[in-house]
Amino acid sequence: MNNQPISQCEDIALRIDDTNLNHHLWNNNGTWWIHYTVYPTPVTAERIRHSLKTKNVFQARDRRDRILGELLSHAGRLAA
Repeated sequence: MNNQPISQCEDIALRIDDTNLNHHLWNNNGTWWIHYTVYPTPVTAERIRHSLKTKNVFQARDRRDRILGELLSHAGRLAA
């Protein structure tokens, strides 16, 4: 029996294009959404998409930055 602790780290894939102010954002019929990918295990990927509940691109960018900042502070590792 192997009693070694299992590391429960989740990787997040963030590829940020400095030339695109709306990276990780898309406008769906006037409402801004965020999308990114997490890797719960080394062999699985999960796309995360949810509404930012705003029609204002500046609010959407602010909400995106707060969400991604929170993810990075809690994520196990940043995926390559």
